[in-house]
Amino acid sequence: MPFTEICIYQVKPQKVDEFETLMSEAKAFLEKQPGLLLLRFVKREYHIDMEQIKEGLPPLKITRIVKSVKYMLYWEFDTKESYGAAQKNLYGSYWKPMEKCLIAPHDKYLGEELFSCRENRKKEG
Repeated sequence: MPFTEICIYQVKPQKVDEFETLMSEAKAFLEKQPGLLLLRFVKREYHIDMEQIKEGLPPLKITRIVKSVKYMLYWEFDTKESYGAAQKNLYGSYWKPMEKCLIAPHDKYLGEELFSCRENRKKEG
């Protein structure tokens, strides 16, 4: 059963370039972790409120930084054991430089997949 981590990073505004460069460098390292099924790194750039949701409107671009710039790292492994080994490898390499860019320790959300959906739709036309 796939095992997933979603990690939330709150990056100091003055450290955004450094953090993005570091994560770009870490990408090749992260991709080589045994048992890795999926890796995604996302920068929070939009927000949505209930009025937009009710009206079916697209999210709005964030125009100012209040306290931090948020990033999400999503990675999925074949087993908890593969995940644990990858964490150890990350801790021994990129962990400390990443932590220096943050306003607070990063949040980790861990769990096993309950369901997933990947639909490939062909464009009509």
